[in-house]
Amino acid sequence: MNWDWDKLSEKKRRQTGGGSSGGGPEPTRPEWDISDKLEHFRNFKFPFGKVIIVLVVLAWLVSGFYIVQPGEVGVVLRFGEYNRTTGEGPHLHYPFPIETVMTPNVEQIRRVVVGVPGAGTAGQDESSMLTGDENIVNVEFVVQYKIKDAENYLFNVAGPDATVKSASETAMREVIGFSKIDAALTDGKFKIQNDTRDLLQEILNRYQTGLQVVAVKLQDVTPPREVVDAFKDVASAREDRVRFINEAEAYRNDITPKARGRAAEMVNQADAYKQTQIRESKGEAQRFLSVLTEYKKAEDVTRTRLYLETMENIYSNPNTEKIIVSKENMERVLPLLPLGSGNSGFPKGQTQPSTQNQMQGGQQ
Repeated sequence: MNWDWDKLSEKKRRQTGGGSSGGGPEPTRPEWDISDKLEHFRNFKFPFGKVIIVLVVLAWLVSGFYIVQPGEVGVVLRFGEYNRTTGEGPHLHYPFPIETVMTPNVEQIRRVVVGVPGAGTAGQDESSMLTGDENIVNVEFVVQYKIKDAENYLFNVAGPDATVKSASETAMREVIGFSKIDAALTDGKFKIQNDTRDLLQEILNRYQTGLQVVAVKLQDVTPPREVVDAFKDVASAREDRVRFINEAEAYRNDITPKARGRAAEMVNQADAYKQTQIRESKGEAQRFLSVLTEYKKAEDVTRTRLYLETMENIYSNPNTEKIIVSKENMERVLPLLPLGSGNSGFPKGQTQPSTQNQMQGGQQ
């Protein structure tokens, strides 16, 4: 601020009553006069320019400090050329324009959509593909990817989304071209997704894009609108066939174990019966041999014992009807058996003896 020191001095002289129009001697100013202070302030030159320069230099140096956030990497460029890659955390670099830093997010999952109308794509023409059996299908799918190599991603690819989209469409067309329409519409979708992902990754690696394919997901695979009804009928027939097969499998799984169980049971019963008969036969044969041995030792005694044991079994059986006739009556009476009564008088499993045997038995 500029001061009119002459006017100020004149005003001070008037206030103190000193001075006249005749021009007397000018009184001396006291040491505390404010005019001296103002004069000193006017003559003092503060170095604002130097301070500004220092602040600018400090700001320029501080601009070399940067922080890489989690999930990002720092790509340092020296005079526009790649120099190094840094990880998460605070770092320093030479300030601009010597070095600059780019921090792409390498953990972010990016996606491109192919063949879906209204998603910035070409729609129907983009999704129409030719299968290996010369049928047309409309394929809509999504590709998910992320950055694998930040250097290649930043310097080798001008438009990563467009590149991924073009490469994805190429890979999908090739895979669909080697697939049947039945596989594309039904149970072959999982294999198509995996094959497309592997082929797409191979293409991106060949281009050195620095990108990694996370997943390829089929959104919808449909036949052309003109033949969709026919394909629905075919799909319904396939579903019916699968249902019939499942029902037949269920019936087979139900009846087969039962049949095997019954067969095993019958085999076990037959084997048990065989073992029983064999042991009984062996026992009877052994018993007969034992009796034969004793019989040979004393034939008369053994014959009498066998007869007595047999008669004891007959008479002691309560289910056997017994008729005892004396020898005198036996000579005068004609023995008749009650054939019409349904009871022969003999135990079950035994045959009726002849009349001669009865007579001999009565005589004995």
